[in-house]
Amino acid sequence: MSSVRNKANGRIAALQSLLCVGLDSDIEKIPAIFFRYENPVVEFNRAVIRATSDVAVAYKLNTAFYEARGIAGLSDMEKTLSLIPDACMTIADAKRADIGNTSKMYAQAFFDHWSFDALTVAPYMGFDSLEPFFAYEDKLLFVLCLTSNEGSADFEELVMESGTPLYRSVLGKVASWSRNGNGGVVVGATKSALLADIRHSAPDLFLLIPGVGAQGGSLADAVHYGVDSNRQSALINVSRALIYPAASDGGSFASIDDYERAVAVEAVKIHDEMMRAL
Repeated sequence: MSSVRNKANGRIAALQSLLCVGLDSDIEKIPAIFFRYENPVVEFNRAVIRATSDVAVAYKLNTAFYEARGIAGLSDMEKTLSLIPDACMTIADAKRADIGNTSKMYAQAFFDHWSFDALTVAPYMGFDSLEPFFAYEDKLLFVLCLTSNEGSADFEELVMESGTPLYRSVLGKVASWSRNGNGGVVVGATKSALLADIRHSAPDLFLLIPGVGAQGGSLADAVHYGVDSNRQSALINVSRALIYPAASDGGSFASIDDYERAVAVEAVKIHDEMMRAL
């Protein structure tokens, strides 16, 4: 079994948590107190990690928030990776995939150069575009399946001639492509009515579930329907609702300690709700 999957499931069992903290660190939203430092994004991420590491299983870096700032942003991403505890899974939310030789370079970038534990990828160019990622048998691949955005209906939920929606075809393909248990799918918490069926159809896949919090998905449903028979193999991502607590509007925190306390309170609330659902 994938060593990354084992690491994540071990931490899920130890903490009774499915929390994945989304480090969607927007330079325009982080509290003003962090701009006292030379590198505000890294200090912001450091504070989030300190405030959540007791209850977090994983950290997901949406690479767009780093790539948008060029070399400086990529440097911040790399520095942030070094701050995440080894016991926690690191996910690059990059949604990559291309023809085989290009995907091979993407895989090397995220798994060899930056040493992320997991990566999000897009399925619609087929197996040859994803095979270079699945070749990393000790990592985890989260393939976009049924996402939380409204536009998922444009393609993912289209019913094919066979009578089944496209996302179910993706689900079956990922199950067949998985090596050493390294296959997973992204399923939005806003699709909770379909989550139970997806888990039933793919009992051995690892689920990454965004859409809780700012997007309105049910945390309790995501826990209840997302976990496998061992009450593991699922992560529920929370980003904006956790890392931008209400007092951050206008940068009103008096200190970084105050900010960390506010984030920690939210993280514990989320963790407690997860424990009750598990």
